[in-house]
Amino acid sequence: MDQAFSDTLRPHLRYLAADQELRSDDRLRDLGLNSMQAIDLVFDLEDNCGVALPDDQLTDANFETAGTLWAAVESARSAALADAR
Repeated sequence: MDQAFSDTLRPHLRYLAADQELRSDDRLRDLGLNSMQAIDLVFDLEDNCGVALPDDQLTDANFETAGTLWAAVESARSAALADAR
């Protein structure tokens, strides 16, 4: 996970302490992410991480943990790079 991703995700996780490390296996719902915040998070990720998450990637499985969401962001980045070629 890169810093832009972590910095974007952190404000949406109300149960993640300011001094607590965000780990890839942290469950996002356990840290306070709900479905309404997930929508705002998608917009923030698109703005701050320079990626457009396709609708088919907006699944519960991809929002399960910080790591699965990071994988979806990286997948979208890779697809965008491939399309640009």
